[in-house]
Amino acid sequence: MNDETKRPARPALVDRDDADHADPGGAAHVPDEVPTGRAMQTAGRLVTRQASGWTRFVRWVFGSLFTLIVSTALYDYVTGLFAQNTVLGWVAFVLTGLAVAILAVMILQEVASYSRLRRLDALRAQSQAARGGADLPAARKVADALVSLYASRPEVSWGKAKVAEQRAEMFDADALLALCERELLAPLDRAALVEVEAAARQVGLVTAMVPLALADVATALYANLRMVRRLSAIYGGRSGGLATWRLMARVFGAVMGAGALALTDDLLGSVAGGGVLSKLSRRFGEGVVNAGLTARVGIAAMEVCRPMAFVALPRPKVSATVARALSGVLLPAERKSNGVGQSG
Repeated sequence: MNDETKRPARPALVDRDDADHADPGGAAHVPDEVPTGRAMQTAGRLVTRQASGWTRFVRWVFGSLFTLIVSTALYDYVTGLFAQNTVLGWVAFVLTGLAVAILAVMILQEVASYSRLRRLDALRAQSQAARGGADLPAARKVADALVSLYASRPEVSWGKAKVAEQRAEMFDADALLALCERELLAPLDRAALVEVEAAARQVGLVTAMVPLALADVATALYANLRMVRRLSAIYGGRSGGLATWRLMARVFGAVMGAGALALTDDLLGSVAGGGVLSKLSRRFGEGVVNAGLTARVGIAAMEVCRPMAFVALPRPKVSATVARALSGVLLPAERKSNGVGQSG
């Protein structure tokens, strides 16, 4: 027998990616029940739930009946007061007129809110068309519209001066739009991220600290509604009550349509992979995940409310936003050094 036949066979090495075959000594501990962000998923289903045709018809019938009853009762009440006492009748008439005027103002505010949101949507579509078609005149129109939109905003005064100074030297549509995005929208993006972090922090803390049933769902709805309304105001929307709810449903629909609320993917990868959730209770882990999903909704709301898409500036990263929001609260303080506004 030669040397090759005497030499023992070398064992074959097969790489396995399955978690069941990984080295148990070096693997990070994963909780038995992985947090799923139940509060945010429930809030998303509540916001995006579409009523059937029958439900809308029933609402219209009962709403019309209620309006008719209230109007008739109010008319009879005022006319009855006039018959009993002229002074009280005039007082009731004036108060009724004021109530109707306030209702009319509220309706006009909602109409104006929808108009402002449509203006932002139109600007975003125009900027995309100018960028894709390399249309310099269209890009200049977008720049003029952005300057006009933020004419009364002191936080972008420096940016408006920079755009006015450098736009004459721009002969490329993409360069002009990038200049407008960097100079006009960067300060607004920073203010918007502050609101997103505040909402994520609130949802995460309530989920982790308050064991009451449905408290986390109510907090998630309230915090996300307030966040979307403030983001709309930051970018020039200033939406009213119904317009804010419509905008929130639109944001949740976009996020859930992309499956971003179905799994915690990159958030759990960055948090649980670092061993954070293994050191916390399941309630704290649920708070971190709900905070991450709130941040994800907030960043999606920034994209919806923004008059331009993220092109020249990087889209904020969910994990970095959560790290800043929960640093020293539910996450270790050393994670505060993570970058801001990285694409991902």
